[in-house]
Amino acid sequence: MRPLRYSINVTLDGCCDHRAMPADEDLHRHAVENLKQADALLFGRVTYDMMETAFRPPAQTAGRPDWTEPFAQTISAAKKYVVSSTLEQVDWNAELVRGDLGEAVQQLKREPGKGLFVGGVQLPLALTELGLIDEYEFVVHPRIAGHGPTLFAGLLKHVDLKLVSRLEFDSGAVAQRYEPRR
Repeated sequence: MRPLRYSINVTLDGCCDHRAMPADEDLHRHAVENLKQADALLFGRVTYDMMETAFRPPAQTAGRPDWTEPFAQTISAAKKYVVSSTLEQVDWNAELVRGDLGEAVQQLKREPGKGLFVGGVQLPLALTELGLIDEYEFVVHPRIAGHGPTLFAGLLKHVDLKLVSRLEFDSGAVAQRYEPRR
C-alpha cells in the first residue's frame, strides 16, 4: 500500500496562509524532493486552483524567481487527483475524485507505487479525521503572522504523532516529519 504524505508551511503561531511566509530556494528545492517521492498529488479544489494558476504553463513567470522553475516543472508533470463536488472537469494532468472520500482515497492508496502527496488545509483535515494520512510534515517558519487560517481547525479528536525526522534550513525554517502513533 502506498503511503499518503502531507506537507504544509506554517508560521510559529499556526498560520498556514502561503502569503504569510517567505519562500526561498532551499524551501522550493525541499518541496521538489517531496513531490518526487509521490506518484500522484491529491488536492482539494482550492489548492488545485491555486497551484494551477501559479504553476501551470504558461503561468506568469514575470516576477517569479528562476529557482521556482524546478518546482513548477515537477508539479506540472505530476499526476493529480482533485477532490471536488463543485468542479465539472479538470485537466492539467488531473482527474476528479467523487463519491465517498474515504473509499476513494483508500483505493488510491492500494494502487502500486511510491506514494501519494496531499497539500492544502481542508482536505487534509478530512483525511486526518478518517485516519488516512501516514506522514505529516510541518515546515515551521520563524515568523508570527498574527492572522490567517490555522491548521486542523475543528478537528474532532486529537492525533498523537511520533517525530521521525527534522531538517533545518538556512532561513531558520524547520521541517519536522511525524508519523501517527497507532
